[in-house]
Amino acid sequence: MNYDFKTAEKLLEKEFEKINDIRDYNQRKVLKAFYDNKVAPEHFYTVSGYGHDDLGREVLDRVFAQVFCAEKALVRIHFASGTHTLACALFGNLRPGDKLISVAGAPYDTMQEVIGTAGDDETKRASLIGHGILYDEVPLLNEVEIDFDKLESMVDETTTMVLIQRSKGYSTRKSLSMDTISRICKVVKSKNPECICFVDNCYGEFVNKQEPLEVGADLIAGSLIKNPGGGIVEAGGYIAGKELLVERSANRLTAPGIGSEGGAMFNQHRLIFQGLFMAPSIVSEAVKGAVLAAKVFEDIGFNSAPRYDEERTDIIQNIIFNNPEHLEEFCRTIQALSPVNGYVTPIPEYIPGYEDKVIMAGGTFIEGSTIELSADGPMREPYVAYMQGGLNYAHVKICLEEIVRKL
Repeated sequence: MNYDFKTAEKLLEKEFEKINDIRDYNQRKVLKAFYDNKVAPEHFYTVSGYGHDDLGREVLDRVFAQVFCAEKALVRIHFASGTHTLACALFGNLRPGDKLISVAGAPYDTMQEVIGTAGDDETKRASLIGHGILYDEVPLLNEVEIDFDKLESMVDETTTMVLIQRSKGYSTRKSLSMDTISRICKVVKSKNPECICFVDNCYGEFVNKQEPLEVGADLIAGSLIKNPGGGIVEAGGYIAGKELLVERSANRLTAPGIGSEGGAMFNQHRLIFQGLFMAPSIVSEAVKGAVLAAKVFEDIGFNSAPRYDEERTDIIQNIIFNNPEHLEEFCRTIQALSPVNGYVTPIPEYIPGYEDKVIMAGGTFIEGSTIELSADGPMREPYVAYMQGGLNYAHVKICLEEIVRKL
C-alpha cells in the first residue's frame, strides 16, 4: 500500500504545535525546579550501606515534589516496577477494614492481583483483600466512560481511598483527562472529605500542562522507566502528594521507623536527575508518534483511539484490529525495527500478572521501558494493539511506514 506520509504530517502541523507548546511549558517547569533546589554536581554522588544522609536523594525528592506540585515526593530505584510502586502506596495507606473503590471499572491486570480479584490462592493471600481491605469498583458507563452518578452513590464515610487509573490499560475505555480527574475528585470529596484520591499516573506525566495533584488528587505514583525517566533511567518509581500519605508509602517500601530516610541509591542520582530533565521533550516525541499513528491507521481503514485530533492524557495509542493475525504482525514489525533484539520474533505467551496470553514487542535499551517504542496486546477480542513510547519521532515514523507497507 502506498501512503503519503508527508501529506499526513502537513495535516498534523496544528496538532504538533499544541504538543510543542505543552513540551515548552513543562520544560520550563522542570528547569525552574532544578534552579530553585540548587541542583549541583555534589548531588550526583552516592552513599553506601544504609543510605543515611544522602543529600542527592533529598534534593531529588524535592525537585520531583516541586515539578508535580506535591508536599513531598519519594523517588527510589528500589521500586521494582510501576505495579510495585502503586502497591506500596496502597498497602502503606490502607489498613484492615478500610475500603478501596476503583472509580473506572476494573484496573489493569497486574493491579487486579495486587488488589486480590485475580491470581492464584497464594497471590490472593498476599493481596489487599487477603489483608482485610474491602474493595469495590464503579462499573463503566457503556463500558467506556466514568459513571459519575454511580460513583456518587457508592462513595460514603466508609470509603478510605479511591483508585483513579489515568491510563486505559488493556481496555478500550478512554484514558482520563485532567478535567475528568478533577470532576472525580470533587465528587469524592463532596461525599467524604477525608477520602484519599489516589491517581495511578503511569504513562501520563508531561502529556498535559497540569498533573493530577493540581486538580484535586491527594497522591500520585508512577514508574521511572516510563515518562518521567526520559528513557535513560534504569529502574525505579516515584510517589508524590501529601506528606503524610507519601511517608506512609515509604514505610511500606522500607520499614516503619526508616521510611524515606534510608536506602542507598547505588550511584543512580545523575541518571534520574538527567532523565527528569529530558522527560518533557522525550514525552512530546512519543505523543507526536502516537498522533501520527492515529492518523495513518484511520486513513487506511482501522479504528484507533484516541483520534489524531483528540485531546490526549497519556502516550498510549490503541489500534483495533479485530483480527489476531494483524495484531501479531503489528507487534512483530515493531520488534523487527527495534534497536535491540530486532532479530527476535515475539509470540503470544502467558505472562505473570495477566489472565490471557499477551504478545509484546519491545526491543528496548532498558527492559520493560515503555517510554521507548513498544507495542503489546492481550490475545482476546477485539485484538487491540497498545502502542506506546518512542524516544524520537523518526523511529516511530519508520516503523509506521513498514507496517503500512505490510498491511
